[in-house]
Amino acid sequence: MAGQTFVEADIWTVAQTDQGNVVLVRPKGSDLAVPIFIGQLETQSILIGMGNVDVPRPLTHDLALSLIRNLGAEVSRIEINDLHEGTFFARIALVMEGRDIVVDARPSDAIGIAVRAGCPVFIAESVVEEAGISVNLVNAQASGGGESSDEEKPGLPAVASREGERARLQAELEAAIAEEDYERAAIVRDKLKELEGEG
Repeated sequence: MAGQTFVEADIWTVAQTDQGNVVLVRPKGSDLAVPIFIGQLETQSILIGMGNVDVPRPLTHDLALSLIRNLGAEVSRIEINDLHEGTFFARIALVMEGRDIVVDARPSDAIGIAVRAGCPVFIAESVVEEAGISVNLVNAQASGGGESSDEEKPGLPAVASREGERARLQAELEAAIAEEDYERAAIVRDKLKELEGEG
Protein backbone atom coordinates (compact mmCIF):
# COMPACT_ATOMS: atom_id res chain seq x y z
CA MET A 1 0.00 0.00 0.00
CA ALA A 2 1.57 3.28 -1.11
CA GLY A 3 2.42 5.83 1.55
CA GLN A 4 2.41 3.35 4.43
CA THR A 5 4.56 4.07 7.46
CA PHE A 6 6.17 1.11 9.20
CA VAL A 7 7.78 0.81 12.62
CA GLU A 8 10.19 -1.89 13.72
CA ALA A 9 8.69 -4.36 16.18
CA ASP A 10 9.49 -7.31 18.40
CA ILE A 11 7.70 -10.62 18.66
CA TRP A 12 6.90 -9.86 22.29
CA THR A 13 5.45 -13.21 23.25
CA VAL A 14 3.27 -16.11 22.18
CA ALA A 15 0.54 -17.07 24.63
CA GLN A 16 -2.33 -19.47 25.05
CA THR A 17 -5.55 -17.75 26.08
CA ASP A 18 -9.20 -18.64 26.56
CA GLN A 19 -9.77 -17.27 23.06
CA GLY A 20 -7.00 -19.30 21.42
CA ASN A 21 -3.30 -18.94 20.72
CA VAL A 22 -2.04 -15.44 20.16
CA VAL A 23 1.23 -13.82 19.14
CA LEU A 24 1.76 -10.29 20.44
CA VAL A 25 3.72 -7.99 18.16
CA ARG A 26 5.03 -4.90 19.97
CA PRO A 27 6.52 -1.89 18.17
CA LYS A 28 9.87 -0.99 19.72
CA GLY A 29 9.45 1.57 22.49
CA SER A 30 5.65 1.49 22.24
CA ASP A 31 3.09 1.08 25.02
CA LEU A 32 0.91 -0.93 22.62
CA ALA A 33 1.04 -4.51 21.37
CA VAL A 34 -0.95 -6.03 18.52
CA PRO A 35 -2.55 -9.44 19.28
CA ILE A 36 -2.74 -11.76 16.28
CA PHE A 37 -4.59 -15.03 16.82
CA ILE A 38 -2.88 -18.02 15.21
CA GLY A 39 -3.35 -21.77 14.92
CA GLN A 40 -1.84 -24.41 17.19
CA LEU A 41 0.69 -25.70 14.62
CA GLU A 42 1.85 -22.17 13.81
CA THR A 43 2.17 -21.46 17.54
CA GLN A 44 4.40 -24.48 18.03
CA SER A 45 6.52 -23.59 15.02
CA ILE A 46 7.04 -19.99 16.18
CA LEU A 47 7.96 -21.12 19.70
CA ILE A 48 10.43 -23.67 18.28
CA GLY A 49 11.98 -20.93 16.13
CA MET A 50 12.14 -18.46 19.01
CA GLY A 51 13.80 -21.06 21.23
CA ASN A 52 16.25 -22.28 18.56
CA VAL A 53 15.04 -25.80 19.30
CA ASP A 54 16.61 -28.53 17.17
CA VAL A 55 14.06 -30.76 15.49
CA PRO A 56 14.93 -34.11 13.90
CA ARG A 57 13.27 -33.22 10.58
CA PRO A 58 12.58 -29.76 9.12
CA LEU A 59 9.21 -28.20 9.87
CA THR A 60 7.39 -26.22 7.17
CA HIS A 61 9.03 -22.91 8.10
CA ASP A 62 12.47 -24.56 8.23
CA LEU A 63 11.83 -25.99 4.76
CA ALA A 64 10.70 -22.61 3.40
CA LEU A 65 13.80 -20.88 4.76
CA SER A 66 16.03 -23.64 3.41
CA LEU A 67 14.46 -23.26 -0.05
CA ILE A 68 14.93 -19.48 0.07
CA ARG A 69 18.60 -19.79 1.00
CA ASN A 70 19.37 -22.60 -1.45
CA LEU A 71 17.93 -20.47 -4.25
CA GLY A 72 20.46 -17.78 -3.34
CA ALA A 73 18.05 -15.41 -1.63
CA GLU A 74 17.95 -13.93 1.87
CA VAL A 75 15.04 -12.73 3.98
CA SER A 76 15.63 -9.02 4.57
CA ARG A 77 12.52 -8.29 6.67
CA ILE A 78 8.90 -9.18 7.23
CA GLU A 79 6.05 -6.70 7.37
CA ILE A 80 2.63 -6.94 8.94
CA ASN A 81 1.13 -4.52 6.50
CA ASP A 82 -2.66 -4.55 6.71
CA LEU A 83 -5.76 -5.44 8.71
CA HIS A 84 -8.96 -5.86 6.72
CA GLU A 85 -12.27 -7.12 8.15
CA GLY A 86 -10.48 -8.84 11.02
CA THR A 87 -7.81 -10.52 8.88
CA PHE A 88 -4.18 -9.51 9.25
CA PHE A 89 -1.94 -9.45 6.17
CA ALA A 90 1.82 -9.77 5.95
CA ARG A 91 4.60 -10.01 3.42
CA ILE A 92 8.10 -11.38 3.33
CA ALA A 93 10.78 -9.21 1.70
CA LEU A 94 13.61 -11.12 0.02
CA VAL A 95 16.79 -10.07 -1.73
CA MET A 96 18.00 -12.30 -4.58
CA GLU A 97 20.86 -11.40 -6.89
CA GLY A 98 20.40 -7.72 -6.10
CA ARG A 99 16.65 -7.82 -6.77
CA ASP A 100 13.99 -7.11 -4.17
CA ILE A 101 11.20 -9.69 -4.09
CA VAL A 102 8.07 -9.32 -1.95
CA VAL A 103 5.90 -12.36 -1.19
CA ASP A 104 2.40 -12.25 0.33
CA ALA A 105 2.08 -14.37 3.50
CA ARG A 106 -0.07 -15.03 6.54
CA PRO A 107 1.41 -13.21 9.57
CA SER A 108 1.93 -16.52 11.39
CA ASP A 109 4.01 -17.88 8.50
CA ALA A 110 5.97 -14.64 8.09
CA ILE A 111 6.73 -14.63 11.83
CA GLY A 112 7.65 -18.34 11.73
CA ILE A 113 10.26 -17.53 9.07
CA ALA A 114 11.42 -14.30 10.74
CA VAL A 115 12.25 -15.95 14.07
CA ARG A 116 14.40 -18.49 12.19
CA ALA A 117 16.05 -16.01 9.81
CA GLY A 118 16.72 -13.46 12.57
CA CYS A 119 15.46 -10.68 10.29
CA PRO A 120 13.76 -7.46 11.37
CA VAL A 121 9.99 -7.37 11.88
CA PHE A 122 8.01 -4.29 10.86
CA ILE A 123 4.36 -3.42 11.38
CA ALA A 124 2.29 -0.70 9.72
CA GLU A 125 1.41 2.19 12.04
CA SER A 126 -2.18 1.97 10.77
CA VAL A 127 -2.41 -1.64 12.01
CA VAL A 128 -1.06 -0.64 15.44
CA GLU A 129 -3.59 2.21 15.65
CA GLU A 130 -6.48 -0.08 14.72
CA ALA A 131 -5.66 -3.22 16.69
CA GLY A 132 -3.12 -2.27 19.37
CA ILE A 133 -3.88 -2.87 23.03
CA SER A 134 -2.11 -1.40 26.04
CA VAL A 135 0.81 -3.47 27.34
CA ASN A 136 -0.10 -2.26 30.84
CA LEU A 137 -3.54 -3.81 30.43
CA VAL A 138 -1.96 -7.04 29.18
CA ASN A 139 0.55 -7.13 32.04
CA ALA A 140 -2.11 -6.33 34.64
CA GLN A 141 -4.26 -9.20 33.34
CA ALA A 142 -1.27 -11.57 33.40
CA SER A 143 -0.46 -10.72 37.01
CA GLY A 144 -4.04 -10.88 38.26
CA GLY A 145 -4.56 -7.14 38.33
CA GLY A 146 -1.37 -6.03 40.07
CA GLU A 147 1.51 -4.16 38.56
CA SER A 148 4.03 -6.05 36.49
CA SER A 149 7.08 -5.30 34.40
CA ASP A 150 7.26 -5.33 30.62
CA GLU A 151 9.52 -8.37 30.81
CA GLU A 152 6.77 -10.63 32.16
CA LYS A 153 5.12 -12.97 29.69
CA PRO A 154 1.68 -11.46 29.20
CA GLY A 155 -1.70 -13.05 28.87
CA LEU A 156 -4.50 -11.34 26.98
CA PRO A 157 -7.36 -9.39 28.51
CA ALA A 158 -10.45 -11.54 28.94
CA VAL A 159 -12.38 -9.15 26.74
CA ALA A 160 -10.43 -8.96 23.49
CA SER A 161 -10.89 -6.08 21.10
CA ARG A 162 -13.60 -6.59 18.49
CA GLU A 163 -10.90 -6.73 15.79
CA GLY A 164 -8.98 -9.36 17.72
CA GLU A 165 -12.09 -11.52 18.14
CA ARG A 166 -12.96 -11.12 14.47
CA ALA A 167 -9.41 -12.11 13.50
CA ARG A 168 -9.56 -15.18 15.73
CA LEU A 169 -12.87 -16.30 14.28
CA GLN A 170 -11.65 -15.68 10.74
CA ALA A 171 -8.55 -17.81 11.40
CA GLU A 172 -10.72 -20.53 12.91
CA LEU A 173 -13.02 -20.43 9.89
CA GLU A 174 -10.10 -20.74 7.47
CA ALA A 175 -8.68 -23.65 9.47
CA ALA A 176 -12.03 -25.46 9.49
CA ILE A 177 -12.40 -25.04 5.72
CA ALA A 178 -8.82 -26.24 5.14
CA GLU A 179 -9.58 -29.32 7.25
CA GLU A 180 -12.87 -29.79 5.35
CA ASP A 181 -14.74 -29.62 8.67
CA TYR A 182 -17.73 -27.84 7.16
CA GLU A 183 -19.98 -28.29 10.19
CA ARG A 184 -17.51 -26.38 12.39
CA ALA A 185 -16.98 -23.85 9.57
CA ALA A 186 -20.72 -23.12 9.48
CA ILE A 187 -20.82 -22.57 13.25
CA VAL A 188 -17.82 -20.21 13.13
CA ARG A 189 -19.29 -18.38 10.11
CA ASP A 190 -22.48 -17.76 12.10
CA LYS A 191 -20.45 -16.42 15.03
CA LEU A 192 -18.65 -14.04 12.65
CA LYS A 193 -21.98 -12.79 11.26
CA GLU A 194 -23.28 -12.30 14.79
CA LEU A 195 -20.17 -10.31 15.75
CA GLU A 196 -20.44 -8.14 12.65
CA GLY A 197 -24.10 -7.52 13.47
CA GLU A 198 -23.07 -6.10 16.86
CA GLY A 199 -20.60 -3.67 15.27
